[in-house]
Amino acid sequence: MAITNEDISAPTGANEALTPLRESARVFQMRDHMALWFSLGVGLLVMQIGAYLVPAVGTRDALMAIVLGSAIGAGLLAWTARVGCESGLASAGLMNATYGSAFARLPVLLNIVQLIGWTTFEIVIMREGTQAIGGQAFGWQLGGPLGTLVTTLLWGAVLLALLAGSMVKLVRRFVTRFGLPLVVLSLAWLTWQFATRLHAKGLEAFWSRPGDGSMGMFGALDLVIAMPVSWLPLVADYARHGKRSAGGPGGAFTGTWIGYVLANIWCYALGVMVVSVAEPGTNLVAALLLAQGGLVALGLILIDELDNAYGDVYSGSVSAHSLQPRWSVRRWGLLLCTVCIAFALVLPMHSLEPFLLLLSSVFVPLYGVILGRLGTGSAPVPVGSRRIDFAAAGIWIAGIAIYHGCAAWAPQWGSALPTLAITFVLAMVTRPRAAGGHSALAQSRG
Repeated sequence: MAITNEDISAPTGANEALTPLRESARVFQMRDHMALWFSLGVGLLVMQIGAYLVPAVGTRDALMAIVLGSAIGAGLLAWTARVGCESGLASAGLMNATYGSAFARLPVLLNIVQLIGWTTFEIVIMREGTQAIGGQAFGWQLGGPLGTLVTTLLWGAVLLALLAGSMVKLVRRFVTRFGLPLVVLSLAWLTWQFATRLHAKGLEAFWSRPGDGSMGMFGALDLVIAMPVSWLPLVADYARHGKRSAGGPGGAFTGTWIGYVLANIWCYALGVMVVSVAEPGTNLVAALLLAQGGLVALGLILIDELDNAYGDVYSGSVSAHSLQPRWSVRRWGLLLCTVCIAFALVLPMHSLEPFLLLLSSVFVPLYGVILGRLGTGSAPVPVGSRRIDFAAAGIWIAGIAIYHGCAAWAPQWGSALPTLAITFVLAMVTRPRAAGGHSALAQSRG
């Protein structure tokens, strides 16, 4: 029996993350996917990385890395979105279908840990942005213990309120209709402001600015790809809600790719422009605030940052539900959010960023294997049919070693692309085969 049967639905108390979403619950159209992933692609952290690239490799190579890396990274997201839409499975379900029901608990647990970390980091970013706006616009000193507590609890309360509602309604009624236009206007205004300054300083000097040689082109490409790759463990949790047209789940693929690639290129490029015109030593938030109308634009971008935090914690709750289905996705979301608020108050998050990036590296080979097994036109096997797929598990573990080996011994070639290529090919050639020469994946279509 095919797991993509349109009549299948999860009974009350069932494991929603490991059960294909029924057809009647799939309401996202291409514009919903596009609005969601444009919104998730916009963030201050993306701009900060763009600002970091220019001194390292120079303007020309930085922009080339941004365009190419964004296209590749968004393509991986879109490919995974297509698999999630086609199967109706959440990310935890794809991991179960690939690695086996027992072994998949390990990557699912690691995903929960990293999503708690990134949600906490997003709360800290929103808190610090609020403190900067309060000091610049109103003279409020919000950097002390009391100000930190108030601003953290403020954003935490808003996030809790969003998690108490419906994810589908949030995307369709707010993000698509209101959030996206406001964020686009904010980015357009800031782009105009900094582009005008660049023109006044001389575009030729901007374009020909050299790097200091601390990073090669492939290293820059790796850094750009790292941002969309960090969303790979989340994308199926949203793409499974997409409608499947007669020609297949193309809306999820196209909408995800267009939305994310536009946002990623735009934010990286804006970071490049900001660092190219700002005074030396000026941080990104301060530079944005100094722009005409920057207070309003930064405020809207800061509100959009809330989408990133919501996206992380919602996906974490779906993964947690897959491990303990007696708690609903909503209940898990409220619990995880409360944990993140507490962590944001006590953890030195900026010192933990390298740890979070290190933890994210395990998901590059993880999804190289998933795409090699499930992303080549075959439907996933029924979830739970195997406890451990030793070949898939071995390729993933070897892929982690390859990733860090590339970083240590051949950093000039990057880590993400070689690891993805190797794990994808190995996973594809070791796919289980059923009797008659057809893969077990294809046979699961029934």
